[in-house]
Amino acid sequence: MSVNVKPLADRVLVEPAAAEEKTAGGIIIPDTAKEKPQKGKIVSVGNGKPDEPMTVKEGDTVLYGKFAGTEINIEGKDYLIMRESDLFAIV
Repeated sequence: MSVNVKPLADRVLVEPAAAEEKTAGGIIIPDTAKEKPQKGKIVSVGNGKPDEPMTVKEGDTVLYGKFAGTEINIEGKDYLIMRESDLFAIV
């Protein structure tokens, strides 16, 4: 996927995973009760800081905090932009 946005410094652009539609038991979750996803795919990565190179790359699937990042809309699609330090893990 190609997005024409290049984050600055230690920021990354993340495409959030889709929210769960059903519980493990098969119960359908209404839109009002869906949890914000805490997992997503890195779409674009900044160059890092001079003394701190980036440890993630495009295509990595990452975990992040529930309220991490800033929501932005690019060409009708929702993304999150956040600092690399807001990421918890690569999965």
